[in-house]
Amino acid sequence: MQKNEITKNPKVDVLIVGAGASGAAIAHSLTELGVSITCLEQGNWVDHTNFPSTKPDYELHRYSDFSCDPNVRKQPQDYPINSDESPITPVNYNAVGGSTINYLGHWPRFHPSDFRTRSLDGVGNDWPIDYETLEPFYDINSNIMGVSGLSGNPAYPYYKTTLPPITIGKLGQILAKGFNKLGWHWWPSDTTILSQEYEGRSKCVNAGTCDLGCAAGAKASVDITYWPLLKRKRVELRTQCRVREVTINNDGMAKGVLYYDSEGNLQEQKAEIVVMACNGIGTPRILLNSKSKLFPEGIANRSGLIGKNLMFHPLSGVVGIFDEPMDGFKGPMACSILSQEFYETDKSRDFVRGYGLHSGRYTTPMTYALGGYGTDKLIPWGNEHRKSMDEYPYLAGLTVVTEDLARESNAVTLDSGLTDSNGIPAPKISYKVDENTKKMLVHGEERAKEALLAAGAKKIISAGGDVWWRAGWHQMGTARMGNNPENSVVNSWGRCHDVKNLFIVDGSIFVTAGAVNPTCTIQALSLYIGDSIKKNVENLFD
Repeated sequence: MQKNEITKNPKVDVLIVGAGASGAAIAHSLTELGVSITCLEQGNWVDHTNFPSTKPDYELHRYSDFSCDPNVRKQPQDYPINSDESPITPVNYNAVGGSTINYLGHWPRFHPSDFRTRSLDGVGNDWPIDYETLEPFYDINSNIMGVSGLSGNPAYPYYKTTLPPITIGKLGQILAKGFNKLGWHWWPSDTTILSQEYEGRSKCVNAGTCDLGCAAGAKASVDITYWPLLKRKRVELRTQCRVREVTINNDGMAKGVLYYDSEGNLQEQKAEIVVMACNGIGTPRILLNSKSKLFPEGIANRSGLIGKNLMFHPLSGVVGIFDEPMDGFKGPMACSILSQEFYETDKSRDFVRGYGLHSGRYTTPMTYALGGYGTDKLIPWGNEHRKSMDEYPYLAGLTVVTEDLARESNAVTLDSGLTDSNGIPAPKISYKVDENTKKMLVHGEERAKEALLAAGAKKIISAGGDVWWRAGWHQMGTARMGNNPENSVVNSWGRCHDVKNLFIVDGSIFVTAGAVNPTCTIQALSLYIGDSIKKNVENLFD
């Protein structure tokens, strides 16, 4: 039964909100300080032996209790998201491990240019740090997560991967021949799916059910990579704790948080340092809800930028139908090969920055029928249905992954008419795909068609420039990093300009979006911020 009074807990040194990719990484870094660390997670541990991938009806769970969309999943730990004003729906997963539980493990790094788009191309803003700053932390994180890949990708400065690459399979080999014929860049994609046994985890068994939980443990979710290390180092983890707000002292420092426990009782947790690690939607939601006399528009929001500059990766897809079976079901769903031929700005094109072409393996037959492979549209019913399903084994697709430019009008706000089960206002998304991105999508679909035809495709199915509505996995930019407090929320090492003991470590602090999956960079940033805290610990709040 919910109590009226607030239960007060003993003060801790470091309080981390969120036990996913970024929260686990910074906890790992800060254990070297020898201080007390507590992490609050609104979800719970997930039983790997009970993943949908272990069940005969596994496909159905993608559309119910294991959906990546919280508005569909509607588990007790979830919160609703109003995305009526966005063509892209934000998706996430709330548990120990966060969205690494049901992500696909695709693991490309940002390019050096992604940190300098203003200097190089006159758009966006430069980051206050660069690729070289993050490079050692990319390497540390790769060893903890276990990254399979092929060293020497010419699109990047040289780095060494932890494990050999996952086989690209017949599908990847055939598509690679198409890219070769055109003289375009391609490379086996880095992935956090194991090509061989590593740190007590089994190698990939090629089940192809990665988004429904990897029961084999081959896919690196942080509940099986970072959290076993953190438990040995006595980091306290409290599950089923939904944070309502960050509280503040009269001197302008964060005091701690108020959160609801599993019984709906309100608790207070004080801390010397508060770290937000709740993703690009969840973090601004909590900060905007943390109102006080000092911060009437939300804690640390004097710039007015918390929730602004939301960036996704608008996606589109093109599918080729070949004369021979492509064996796309043999292997993990994560990208087989990727091409970054069109990643950087080319002044001959009518848009700035660029995109990647990612080759994905098959989803399951039911998912394909419901539009989950390439075009995000239902395949025909009636007489055409059997024909489309007969084509299924012969498919290979390319996903166009575009860079998203930051715009203040793309934003996360609070919806006063929609709340979670504890009465906390839910986030509302206002987002439009800009003209630059639309031009990228058209250009990318045309190049994808060229590549598929060069590889031998006999028929092409295209999304026609439409973005995938359920492609909101990557949420960035809503509490951006920068040196100037007037146009950024946190400084060059994640500390809020307005509140000296409040840090943010998730995708919220991204300045640009790049055109690759961000989790690899999120964790490198989190480790870098932890390292910066350690280096500045003597004058941390100056």
